[in-house]
Amino acid sequence: MTLGHDPEIVLRELMSLPAETEWAEFKEAKSNFDFNELGRYFSALSNEANLNGQSAGWLIFGVTDRSPRQSVGTHYRHQKPGLEKLKRDISKHTNHQTTFNQIHELTIEGRRVIMFQIPPALRGVPTTWDGIAYGRIHDSLGPLSLHEIERIRRQAAEDWSAGICEGATLDDLDNQAVALAHENFTKKHPGLAKEVARWDKTTFLNKAKLCISGRVTRAAIILLG
Repeated sequence: MTLGHDPEIVLRELMSLPAETEWAEFKEAKSNFDFNELGRYFSALSNEANLNGQSAGWLIFGVTDRSPRQSVGTHYRHQKPGLEKLKRDISKHTNHQTTFNQIHELTIEGRRVIMFQIPPALRGVPTTWDGIAYGRIHDSLGPLSLHEIERIRRQAAEDWSAGICEGATLDDLDNQAVALAHENFTKKHPGLAKEVARWDKTTFLNKAKLCISGRVTRAAIILLG
């Protein structure tokens, strides 16, 4: 799912999600929330964001988890030092000192809502809290299953550059760079020169494995963008 950049728009989109969404969680947290529980959710939502191909996991305070979701407001860490110290506190318990990308404080219908934006687990490395990697099965929180741990660990051996660059099109590639790559390809495969000369841009990029069925790879963006 591709979300917008404005926090309030993102919140509205998150609130419209189905009840069973592994990478987003809503808590009323009207006055307080257990720190270790917050850390376990951080680990779980980070890992689920990775496994579900999301750019972030989200933990939302001050919104009901019932459908239709409604803002109810939260007083969590409303007094100083408030949320300022939370990023550092979380990083002390995670591997690689991982912490929130952003903590957004919003006022929705006169009520305070907090959006914790959580980075997806690094490729090949599940996010842990006090040494344990957590995950979710629907609305349940617990240790990440072994097969999901292996799914994340196997990412380290995958060719990242060969993956599709979501949202990119052929228009994002520099035509001169493509022409030069086409020329170099011909020099490298002189026996195919006549055939290569007949290839249009899309055919060439597919044959050179810089596109997959016309979809632009990360390698194409890096080399020809």
